[in-house]
Amino acid sequence: MNPEKVYQNLNQLHIPYQVYNHPPTPSVEDALPYWEKIDATHCKNLFFRNHKGNKHYLVIFHHLKQLNIRQLEKLLKQGKLSFASEKRMIKYLGLTPGSVSPFGIINDSEKHVQLFIDEDLMQASHLSFHPNINTSTVVISKDDFLKFLNYHGNPFIVLTFNPTS
Repeated sequence: MNPEKVYQNLNQLHIPYQVYNHPPTPSVEDALPYWEKIDATHCKNLFFRNHKGNKHYLVIFHHLKQLNIRQLEKLLKQGKLSFASEKRMIKYLGLTPGSVSPFGIINDSEKHVQLFIDEDLMQASHLSFHPNINTSTVVISKDDFLKFLNYHGNPFIVLTFNPTS
């Protein structure tokens, strides 16, 4: 929940980034007016757990797509999924609802959380995420995002997410 930890980590990895401050935006709909002038592909980040509660997944996809959880379950082949609780978000990512971001893996020292990333994002030159707090948006290149993920070592898989109507 401390953006400075994200910035320090990006600096340590020599990843250039841009920060855009704005009022709290706990949802994509709230963020849209502030994203209008930011040249990046904006992402939606959803945190799930499996039925047993022993596996957790961060699903990252284009902000304009809508996902059907049942379709997502079939795509991910991880069994029945449900949204993870605030308690689980704090435990595994150090985040609260409305601030979910792949930068939360900084706090996942056990590499517990697996990431599923929409293949469409791999076509983007730059991506935007909250820096673990919803009062800012950080833009980094897609290549630097992959560098960040590889450095932290959480497993991730790139998949094709089909939007629902």
